This record gives sequence, C-alpha cells and structure tokens, in this order.
Amino acid sequence: MTRMEPVCTTRQGRVGGRLSPALSGTPSEAAPVVASFLGIPYATAPRFGLPVPPEPWEGVRPAVAYGPTAPKAPYAPPLDALIREDSIPARPGESCLNLNVWTPSPGPEARLPVMVWVHGGAFTNGSGSASGYDGSAFARDGVVCVTLNYRLGVDGFLHLDGVPDNRGLLDQIAALEWVRDNIASFGGDPEQVTVFGESAGAMSIGVLLGMERSRGLFRRAILQSGAAHHFLRPDSARLITARLAEKLSIAPTAEAFAAVPDSRLLPAQTELRAEVGARPDPTLWGEAALNMMPFEPVLTERTLPAPDCGVELLVGSNREEYRLFLVPTERLDALSEAKLRATASAYGLDPDKALSVYGEARPGATAGELFDAMATDWFYRIPAIRLAESVPGSYLYEFAWRSPRFDGRLGACHAIELGFVFDRLHDPSYTPMLGEHPPQDVADAMHRAWVAFASTGDPGWEPYDRDTRTAMVFGGGGAASAAVQDLGAQERELWEGLR
Repeated sequence: MTRMEPVCTTRQGRVGGRLSPALSGTPSEAAPVVASFLGIPYATAPRFGLPVPPEPWEGVRPAVAYGPTAPKAPYAPPLDALIREDSIPARPGESCLNLNVWTPSPGPEARLPVMVWVHGGAFTNGSGSASGYDGSAFARDGVVCVTLNYRLGVDGFLHLDGVPDNRGLLDQIAALEWVRDNIASFGGDPEQVTVFGESAGAMSIGVLLGMERSRGLFRRAILQSGAAHHFLRPDSARLITARLAEKLSIAPTAEAFAAVPDSRLLPAQTELRAEVGARPDPTLWGEAALNMMPFEPVLTERTLPAPDCGVELLVGSNREEYRLFLVPTERLDALSEAKLRATASAYGLDPDKALSVYGEARPGATAGELFDAMATDWFYRIPAIRLAESVPGSYLYEFAWRSPRFDGRLGACHAIELGFVFDRLHDPSYTPMLGEHPPQDVADAMHRAWVAFASTGDPGWEPYDRDTRTAMVFGGGGAASAAVQDLGAQERELWEGLR
C-alpha cells in the first residue's frame, strides 16, 4: 500500500481505504478529499442463524470495493426503470453482512458525529452499496457516514419455526454494534450516532426503537417515509410462509427453504408479492393484505417508543408517496370510485366522510388522486405523526417538491427525497425519477438539516407538539422550504383512533 492510502484498525484487523474527492449534487474541481472504506465485514451468519462477529484477519485488508449484497430479484416493471438496482450483485458463498464508511478525518482524534444508513426496498430489495447512497457529501460536511447491507426476503424476514425471527433487524443491530466498537478509529464518535433510513429502512428503525438489544446504540434517528406501523403478527406471518412453501412444493420449514436455490426462491418471492397485490384478502394474508409487503418484521403488537426512550427523532414523509405505485403503472387514471370507497372502508374510515374531507382539500381531484392522498396518509404520513407525538421534542418534515417526470404527474412520490438527502441530485441512478434539473437549493436545505440534526439534535425548526404541530416543508411553493403548522389538519383528524 502507498503511504497516502488511509488505514484504520477494527477489532477484527486493519482495513485499507482510499482517498477521493467528495462527490455531491454539484460536482466541483475543488471538492474536499474524503476517505472511503468499502465492503468491511461486520458479521457473518449461517443460513437463518444469528449474526456473529467475523473472523479476524492478518495484515491490512483492502477495503476499496463494495462487498457482496443480499440476494434479491429485480424490481418488477415499470418500477425497475425508476429505482435502479445498480449495486454489486451477490456472490455465492460470501456473506452480504458488510458495510461502507466515508470519513473526512480517519483516526481516533476527530470524534465526529456518525450517521448510519439503513436502505429501503420493501424488505426484499436495495443495498447499502447503491451509488445514490455514496456518503461523500456527508463526509464533506463533517459527518462520518456508514451504509450497510442486511439480509432480505426469506433469509431476513420469513417466519420459520425453530429459528430467530427478524434476522434482518438483528443484522442491523450487529452493524450498529460494530459502529459502537470500531467507528472511533475512522474519526467517529460512538456516542453521537444517528441511524437514518427510508421506507423499509425507516420501518426497521421504528422497530429498533422498541428493541431492548438496540438500546444505547444510537442517540438520534431519522425516519423517512416509514415509522412503527408496518409489521406482521405471527399468525399472518405463518400464512405467508405456508403459501410460499406451497408455491415451491416444499415443507414450511427452515431446512426445506435452505435447500431451495436462489434461482427458484427469488422469483417465487416476487410472484408472492404480486399475488398479495392482486387479491388483498386479509383471510389469506393478514396484515400484509393492506400494505402488500409479505416480508416484514414479525411482532406480536405495534409498540411506539416511550416518551423517555432516550432517542431524539426526526420523522416525515413525502406529499404524494403513493404516486410511485400509481402513475408509472397507469393505475392513477384507472382507479374507480368503488375501489376508492372500498379502500377507505378497509382502512377503517367512513367512505362518505373520507371522500368529502379529501375532496374538499383537492377540488376536481379524480378517484385516483384521492386514492393517492388517502393511501399516502395511511402508509406514511399518519404513522410519522404518531411517532412524533409519542416522543416529546421530535421534529416533523414533509417533502413536497414535485418531479417533472410523467408530465409532472409523478409528483412528490415515494423515494423521491433520497437524492436530496444525500446531496447527489446528479447521480445517474436518480435521473429517471428526478428528471434533468432538480433544484439544488432544496438539496442544500434538506442535506444541511440532516447534518445539523446529527450534529446537534436541532435540524433548524421548532419541534412538533400537539398544539402547534410544526413541520418543515421542503420544496413546497416554488421549491422554497418553510415551516408550517398543522398541515393537512382535517385529513389528520379523520384518522384519530384509527391509525
């Protein structure tokens, strides 16, 4: 190794990284140099087993390329064109339990704030090595950024008798334990850790907030488009396991699933999710019939964190989340009022009252547009509010910038905020969703708020409480960002006692 290459020491051995200019939304020849360490193993695990620390190694282990990722099938069309799985593919026989670190100052003297990213993907897709999650911009701004891989789908979340549930969550905890034990060597402060995630990543964090084993591993948490409301009770999880075993013509046991190659298992996972969406019957799928995710954390009940949980929270959602699933599929125009009313009933709402309230705020809206607003609230916005209500001093946000894609109809959809958070608007992986000229000023504001929260606990606006209900709106009204009070109050009131 050359003298210029950075080397850091972990409990398993030394790792050698590389120096490179900090990448961000606006490329610059004068970009500061950051150190990256890629593909560091944080754990290993037998099939369906608990994660354990990896074996130590001698010498300096190269950490200059992403490691293997969890096995996963591509996103189904047309989402595959919008959310690109451009990460390094899984390599048979190698553990996917690895992580990546970006730091402006490797070495134990810096004691910088740390941000640990948990990716989304409905618990079946995604990875911490996607180019859109490059942590250079956070390192540029004085934060040590960590991204990680965890087990997905059957390996990570299928309920199987005789083996631990929620193996993917246990992987995340193992990664956070690695951060606690090793991040000081990379310039980070293990007492200033913020875990942040989107969609399934945020839903994972919502569960971690209530798990005793994760206590003390992070001081702050940012939950984007996901909170603590999405999980499967054991009876529902058993329905999923039984149906998947039936599709594969195997017994519903860990031994039988372990013998199925990924070439059969991954397509079956995808087909199962399509079945849930095509026939969302609670008698067949339990809780998964409403959120259409057959692989989720398995819990006996929903648990919101205690007011004195010791974790500071920043939570929020995008204004038109569900358009990601309606516009590219052309369902937005095809949805009928009968489907809209049936969905309101399934959510526990009175259809007449719900259509009146949502319609009054959106004059001339179609059934599909009202469906988007209602589903966005049920999936994302109301759970975020409930989480903010549960912990005094929490901060709430809404992302409102609307994509120009699909003639502007894609809107402020699910996952659209990611390039803004990571300050990587010009990463090619985001172009299909953001278009060619997304507003850098919105990225500046959002990325800066995330860094400020991780550094100080204050993102730059007033905390949320039941009196003022203050939230920061990013990219609303000509792309400006401003704090507002009790946004969407009438819709919020509809869900009292229901969600």
